[in-house]
Amino acid sequence: MHGVLRLVVTLDGEDVIDCEPILGYLHRGMEKIAENRTIIQYLPYVTRWDYLATMFTEAITVNGPERLGNIQVPKRASYIRVIMLELSRIASHLLWLGPFMADIGAQTPFFYIFRERELVYDLFEAATGMRMMHNYFRIGGVAADLPYGWIDKCLDFCDYFLTGVTEYQKLITRNPIFLERVEGVGIIGRDEVINWGLSGPMLRASGIQWDLRKIDHYECYDEFDWEVQWQKEGDSLARYLVRIGEMAESIKIIQQALEGIPGGPYENLEIRYFDRKRYPEWHDFEYRFISKKPSPTFELPKQELYVRVEAPKGELGIFLIGDQSGFPWRWKIRPPGFINLQILPQLVKRMKLADIMTILGSIDIIMGEVDR
Repeated sequence: MHGVLRLVVTLDGEDVIDCEPILGYLHRGMEKIAENRTIIQYLPYVTRWDYLATMFTEAITVNGPERLGNIQVPKRASYIRVIMLELSRIASHLLWLGPFMADIGAQTPFFYIFRERELVYDLFEAATGMRMMHNYFRIGGVAADLPYGWIDKCLDFCDYFLTGVTEYQKLITRNPIFLERVEGVGIIGRDEVINWGLSGPMLRASGIQWDLRKIDHYECYDEFDWEVQWQKEGDSLARYLVRIGEMAESIKIIQQALEGIPGGPYENLEIRYFDRKRYPEWHDFEYRFISKKPSPTFELPKQELYVRVEAPKGELGIFLIGDQSGFPWRWKIRPPGFINLQILPQLVKRMKLADIMTILGSIDIIMGEVDR
């Protein structure tokens, strides 16, 4: 999914001499909006950064204040979060795979991936009420518990989806036309990947086993048995194989989480405690007639923090400065797509015109988070 990205390309016949990506057509000032909202008011906005991996943007938005305020998340809530994040990773990779294949001339997988992706969105809709923009994560937990029968439905989906992944591999991985288009195209070396600051499948496809779920030990990923997917070649095929492998690993994590999900609360309600002494006017006579009262909210402590998660496209981070008020003083988003996109001009130079779509597709950007 490329969205509104313009590439100004200099050509010599079919050969690419130079390429300049032009961004900014989808800029909506997301960082400034964050600095004028409380976290809860801002939560519905964040799903518009990467609108295909919405749970990750919500996770990072609540993880920052949780770290700042040292808020404990109940075990059940942490398991629910992991399940939702991994389902979201699958949905994102599926909607990468379909358009990527369509870009290089294979239309069939585009229809197949929507079949499975609809099932993921059905699960999201049953748990959160929304298919794409969920507004489900909360500081200290999640908004609602899983509904009755949801766990069984999700286990059924996992069993079904594994057969779907096998089907994709049969259809795509050894297809000679596909291999001709992707093998040896857009190669990035190990040192180059580190120097450019790339992350996610781009990094792991070049031989570096770096996954923030293993490194930062956030949520409860340490309690599950799964492997980091990586390849050595660093080309478009390697990036495809990493993402296909990640979908299968996500299913493994979801199955373990569903089978071991503990009981208990799904939200840490203690953080809702509101110190009424500090707002004596809240119950005043005149105050009742103010039509828009700000909802009571906790303050962000006066310190700074960088928090990150392993999103499907790479490292999604937020640099957050609290200022002893309800609004963040600074809210800087580090989107994976924006950082990964910067290597595109170097990758497409001296390639053929048709390879631009292959390379751009294999980077997996989404303009919502590139432009913010």
